[in-house]
Amino acid sequence: MLMLAASLLVAGCSGGDADGGFTLGEDGIAAVAKEDRDLAPDLSGRTLHGERLSVASYRGEVVVLNVWGSWCTPCREEAPHFEKVHEELKSQGVRFVGINVGDPRSAHARAFEKEFGVTYPSLHDPTSKLMLRFEKGTLSPTTIPSTLVLDRDGRIAARSLAALGEDGLRRMITPVLAEG
Repeated sequence: MLMLAASLLVAGCSGGDADGGFTLGEDGIAAVAKEDRDLAPDLSGRTLHGERLSVASYRGEVVVLNVWGSWCTPCREEAPHFEKVHEELKSQGVRFVGINVGDPRSAHARAFEKEFGVTYPSLHDPTSKLMLRFEKGTLSPTTIPSTLVLDRDGRIAARSLAALGEDGLRRMITPVLAEG
């Protein structure tokens, strides 16, 4: 089962969820109407620095989840953009959380964070167990990198299955942040 999950993540599946209740924009960002959103699963565990973290503790704030691996070239390209937007929006109630997958030892992932100046926390998920918590048919992350935006109620509002620059990331976050 874990091998299947890992192969799906690494394969970079480009298909969408059939009948998933979302609208895929020309930019590849899938957005879900507020009334059609699914609750994100329990995403909790240890960070790369050994601290306990539960994404649910950020309810009431917009959360950006970024699934990444230190070995992933597109992840390396998008990391500086994520850090910049994180710094710009954290005072507006936007929290960033990474989910590091495929790195068996957290040392490689911590080196990645240091190299790219990433200051927000990342859950360490070397075997993709957190990814398996997403129910079939939801707007789940299925590739590396993947990015989800959760609304203030912890529901999945948007998803991208590709590396993002600052503009694409802001296009995902801004409508959810504007919901108040």
